[in-house]
Amino acid sequence: MTGHVYRDVLLEQHARLFRGAMGAEFLFMDDNARPHRANIADECLQSEDITCMDWPAYSPDLNPIEHVWDMLGRRIADHQPLPTGLPELRRALLDEWCNIPQDQIDNLILSMPRRCKACIASSGRHTPY
Repeated sequence: MTGHVYRDVLLEQHARLFRGAMGAEFLFMDDNARPHRANIADECLQSEDITCMDWPAYSPDLNPIEHVWDMLGRRIADHQPLPTGLPELRRALLDEWCNIPQDQIDNLILSMPRRCKACIASSGRHTPY
């Protein structure tokens, strides 16, 4: 992914809409991946008046979606037989995405305060969660 793709796909197609729907209370969360910090992405966020959460440089794993991607990857790896082409992989991903229990996602979201406190306590370094 590049800064241009990140801006065009995520920021302009999604973040801007959520910001519009939520108003001034909207707080955008991403990590410090290079495309997220590209000048073109920062300029887009500023032009849309989108406030970003400060994000520790060493802790992109705080984002709950990273744990959901991990769950999804493990579910796909357990498929027998494994998907052998893009159409099969797409179907398997959509099926498994729909089968992730909502309570697991809720628990990840509810764990954010605890995980943020652990990250602050470790000065943005490794945390034991």
